[in-house]
Amino acid sequence: MQPVMRVVFLFNHDAAHQVAHLAGIAAAMARLHPEVETVIAYASPAIRARIEGLVGDTGGAAIRWYELTLGPVARTVAGLFDKVLPASRLMRLNAHVPLFASADMIVSTERTCLRLKKRIPKGSMPLFAKVPHGAGDRSVSYHPDYTRFDRSFVAGQKVVDQLVAHGVDPERLIVIGYPKFENIDLAARQRLFDNGRPTLVYNPHFDPNLSSWYDHGPDILRWFASEAGQGFNLIFAPHVMLFRKELHVSPEYGIARRRPDIPGEARAAANILIDIDSPHLFDMTYTLAADAYLGDASSQIYEFLVRPRPAFFIDARRDVKAEDDEWHLFWECGPVVRSVDALAALLPDMEAIGKSYRARQQELFAYTIDLGDRPASERAADAILEAIKSRADR
Repeated sequence: MQPVMRVVFLFNHDAAHQVAHLAGIAAAMARLHPEVETVIAYASPAIRARIEGLVGDTGGAAIRWYELTLGPVARTVAGLFDKVLPASRLMRLNAHVPLFASADMIVSTERTCLRLKKRIPKGSMPLFAKVPHGAGDRSVSYHPDYTRFDRSFVAGQKVVDQLVAHGVDPERLIVIGYPKFENIDLAARQRLFDNGRPTLVYNPHFDPNLSSWYDHGPDILRWFASEAGQGFNLIFAPHVMLFRKELHVSPEYGIARRRPDIPGEARAAANILIDIDSPHLFDMTYTLAADAYLGDASSQIYEFLVRPRPAFFIDARRDVKAEDDEWHLFWECGPVVRSVDALAALLPDMEAIGKSYRARQQELFAYTIDLGDRPASERAADAILEAIKSRADR
């Protein structure tokens, strides 16, 4: 059968942490709906390799691969600005408008694809669909740009409620579950230390206002490296973007901060595993291996809670806004502290604290992620086809 429709799955980020949220949907689309041409548009050969590792055997279904290349001059110019702006992403979109204009739907994990609405003629405008790369509670989870997407394929009822409360038409919201889980053995637990001590994963975000790394992170690592912290192991697994830049800017809060480095004593400590750039930062190796979670504003807390365990949070905000209260939901999963000393005082009672929060953790996980009876990727693929056909019938 010759495809009569086209869906472009857009992998336009320079890091691979968003790939697992979308790759399975593309594979399901190719496998289940051959009447639709499945195009994977990717940013680099490294991103393609990551996608291929997750897509696997699509049952012989054809996927068209399309690299979003930039010429040498454009690459040089983009590289100069990438330290403060997503220049490469935006330039790749502009360089390949004909591909996007040929699609019936563009499916992306990020909002920058909406820039194409200014470049594509109205008569050729595709549908735009969003698959969030995570299911957190920060304000980016219900950014005003969501009102500009024709469909959003979300993890669970919580995200629906958040988006509807911020003006998104509920008819545009489809609960599919969490596609990332499909490629992961959620019962696995890799042994990363051989000393029998409880292990925490420290997962600071990169946002310069919300992340605990800038004011507390190095001291947290020093404490675990010290004699006082030898009763524990620590996996330092920050958001993959934290160490990609030295200067981080938060447009939302109007704050820019230089990222501090990792202290030498932490690098030398046998009870600390440091990883700032490997795929394990986002393939759930560390969140599944840890006995407890330590973080601030990352949505990875919900991936950790696929198995409820103790969780601790650091409130490191410099600029506190009243509307911040909307994204504090995951802070109900464990104690919130504002200093390393306060955290250290709690850790000896980690197991008891975890048990006291378990019921709330289970409740919030179920509200956030709909595991369902059918794979999330297949639910999404069917919803994509339905949206395209519905538009064609109008």
